[in-house]
Amino acid sequence: MENPDAPELVVLLDPDGTAIGTASKAEVHHADTPLHLAFSCYLVDDADRLLMTRRATTKRTFPGVWTNSFCGHPAPGEALDDAVRRRGRQELGIDVGPPRLVLPRFSYRAEQDGIIEREMCPVFTARVSGEPAPDPAEVEDVRPVAWSELVTAVRAASWPGLSPWCVEQVAELAALGASPGDWPAGDPAALPPAAHLAA
Repeated sequence: MENPDAPELVVLLDPDGTAIGTASKAEVHHADTPLHLAFSCYLVDDADRLLMTRRATTKRTFPGVWTNSFCGHPAPGEALDDAVRRRGRQELGIDVGPPRLVLPRFSYRAEQDGIIEREMCPVFTARVSGEPAPDPAEVEDVRPVAWSELVTAVRAASWPGLSPWCVEQVAELAALGASPGDWPAGDPAALPPAAHLAA
């Protein structure tokens, strides 16, 4: 049985994406953050709009920035699909459809106010119905946006405060197709080795 008081752990990685240990999520992000496993998800609603979110201003990392629907870290031994569904419920209070892998190799490094993010971060998309009920400790605002509008804003750098990982992801996703429905499924074999172990 899970202990709700146990610290949330993230999976640490070597440069090849192999798991080399774990660390407390609350303590892993700092000026010399080690490489670790994460994921990003882009939710598409019934009107084929992406749900963009603004991170809560109280968050330790990248507070107040606009970004993709949600991000998270799989727990040790947790399959990525399960982690995506769990985080959708935690952050946005919604059940997401079956996650579909689209960018298995995505990774990035970003810094804000002396805090570094350094992640291997496979990207998923999923369908969602109903209205989100965000956790205010995680999400300050939600905005449905047409994919073409988001791509235009990224290319023109006209959306202030957009997360650096979202900017990089949108550039890669735009190369896959004109709309989320056109994006081909990514190859699970291309995931970091640690993600295979988690599954």
